[in-house]
Amino acid sequence: MKKLVASILSLAFVAGIGVASAVAQDDHGAAAGGEAHAEGGTPHYPMQHPKHVDWSFAGPFGHYDKGQLQRGLKVYTEVCSACHSMRLVSFRTLEGLGYSEAQVKAFAANYEVQDGPNDDGEMFNRAAVPSDYFPSPYPNTQAAAASNNGAAPPDMSLLAKARGVTRGFPQFIFDIFTQYQEGGPDYIYSLLTGYQDAPAGVEVPTGTHYNPYFVAAASLAMAPPISNDQVTYDDGAPQTVDQYAKDVSAFLMWAAEPHLEDRKRTGFMVMVFLVIFTGLLYLTKKSVYASKEH
Repeated sequence: MKKLVASILSLAFVAGIGVASAVAQDDHGAAAGGEAHAEGGTPHYPMQHPKHVDWSFAGPFGHYDKGQLQRGLKVYTEVCSACHSMRLVSFRTLEGLGYSEAQVKAFAANYEVQDGPNDDGEMFNRAAVPSDYFPSPYPNTQAAAASNNGAAPPDMSLLAKARGVTRGFPQFIFDIFTQYQEGGPDYIYSLLTGYQDAPAGVEVPTGTHYNPYFVAAASLAMAPPISNDQVTYDDGAPQTVDQYAKDVSAFLMWAAEPHLEDRKRTGFMVMVFLVIFTGLLYLTKKSVYASKEH
């Protein structure tokens, strides 16, 4: 029996070393993607892993910073909405950011949506109401692609949950306990702040822009969308690319999961209930079998 256990442990140890070595090589390849380009090898994307940001909504007790979300909405409406839709987010959900019903109505009225058909069977445009959804800046996907070098900008409704780079060994083990779910915001923030000149040996196709954090290639069609002082904040927050990127990334996380705080509160109460219930079961067992002979 001891030999069997020792054999199993040995195999597990060897397998662990193999996995760690493979992941380390993968991480090294991702970090040195530019070198692979220069040497003619196969590059790994992203070339650099996303930066880790200390988000207010991280962890089991995380919560949204409504001030940051309001700033992120401002960045989206003044910058991102020119190309990116958010068709799964209705205006009335903005009350979750701390806006009143009247403010949401006024905000929605700034947009036009297509409605109909009317009595004549024709579609028409009207001012949006809170029950409407953020309209797309383009009439269809083909028009969006034609206006952006052949690549249609992705919808941002669920972008913070759909995007993200898997963290390798051993980080993903710790992520289980820390409940790391901020891969999407980390990726969006890194992408927005990661534009730079291509290193020597890396060829960037015409009409694209080098970004080592892009998950699909060495460059992307989207030009750097934000610059310093592009959006005016009313609360005195820094008007820098770094702050803009953090704010809009947090806002997109909220857009993708507006009930995150409720989910975490419910999960915490369930865990407390399970602990209490387990204790009661143990005490009940002791009481039932206290007078029994063992």
